[in-house]
Amino acid sequence: MLLAKIPCGEAEAFRKKLARRGMVRKDRRIFERDGMVLIPLLDATDVDYIVSLGGSIEEGDAMERECYRSPFEVACELLSRPDIVDLLPRRYEKVGDVLVLRLPEELLPLREEIASAYARAMGARVVLREAGRINGIHRSPEMEVLYGHGTETMHFENGLYYKLDTARLMFSSGNIDEKLRMASLDCRGETVVDMFAGIGYWTLPFAVRAHAERVIACEINPVAFRYLKENIALNGVEHIVQPVLGDNRDLPGEGFADRVMMGYVRTTHRFLEKAFSLIRPGGVMHYQDTFPLAVYPEQAMEHLERAAGGRRIEVLFSREVKSYSPGVSHMVLDVRVMD
Repeated sequence: MLLAKIPCGEAEAFRKKLARRGMVRKDRRIFERDGMVLIPLLDATDVDYIVSLGGSIEEGDAMERECYRSPFEVACELLSRPDIVDLLPRRYEKVGDVLVLRLPEELLPLREEIASAYARAMGARVVLREAGRINGIHRSPEMEVLYGHGTETMHFENGLYYKLDTARLMFSSGNIDEKLRMASLDCRGETVVDMFAGIGYWTLPFAVRAHAERVIACEINPVAFRYLKENIALNGVEHIVQPVLGDNRDLPGEGFADRVMMGYVRTTHRFLEKAFSLIRPGGVMHYQDTFPLAVYPEQAMEHLERAAGGRRIEVLFSREVKSYSPGVSHMVLDVRVMD
C-alpha cells in the first residue's frame, strides 16, 4: 500500500488535510519511524497533492486496526469521488428516517448520486435537499426529494414523539438544548400559552416533562395544526393541551397565563404586545428572536419596553440558541413581568 510520510511536528495538520479529502485508510494504523509519521493511504490518492503539502510517498505496510468511521466518511467512501470531498456537506439534519441536506450549487448535477450515498451511510429512507429558506407566516420550507419516497416521518427526541411531513414543515434539532431547558422547568399548577406551537416543538416539553397544568397551543398553519393534534394524542396529553387554530393575536382573555412561550424568529417582536396582554403579574415570557449581535441586547430591551406599556420587567436569563446567519444570532430572553 502507499504511505504518506511527514515529519512528526507537522503530522496532525497534514493528516487532517488528507482526511478531509478522503485519502486516509481507516483500517490501518498510522505509525512513527525515524522521526517521521507514516499515514496509510487509499489507492485513489492524489500523490501530487501530498507532495504539494510537503509530504512524500513510499510503499509499505501498516498494522490493521478496528476503527469508527463517521457517517460522512462512509458516504465519501461510497461516492469514491475525492475531487468533491471538500464540497460535500458535513452538517445535515436527520428527522426520523428522513435526511435533509444543503448542497452547494456546484454539486447539484450530482445530487441524486450524493443523496443515495448519504442515505446508505446514515440509514435514511428519504433524502431531501433544502432548496430555500423557511418562508411566510406558515414557516413552510422549500424541499426537493432526492432519494426515496414518502416524506412523512416520526421523530423521537428527549422521550417525545413528533410526527410531521418533512417536505412541508420545519424541524430544527439545533434548538435541542433550549427544549431540554424548557422541559427541566417546574410548571406544576401553571397555565402556559405557546404562541407559535407548530407541531408541538415547545408544547410537548411543557406538557409532558415540565408538568404544566394547562397548555394553550396556538398555530396558524393548518398542516402543522393537524400534526400538532396528532402529536398531542401520541404523547398522551390531550387532557392538558388545548390546541387552537388561528392567529395568536386573536386568542381571547387577558392576564391569565403564568408563562408565555414565544418560540419564533425574525419578527417575534411584533407579537410582544399580545404576549404582555396574556401574561399575569409575576408571570414569565420566553422571548425568542433574531438579533444582529452588534445591537444586542439593546435592541431586545427596546422591543420589550415598547411593548410593555409601562409594566415593569426583569430579565432573568439570556443566551444564544444558535447562530442564524453571519453576525446574527437566534437569542432567548426569560422575562418576568413584575406588575
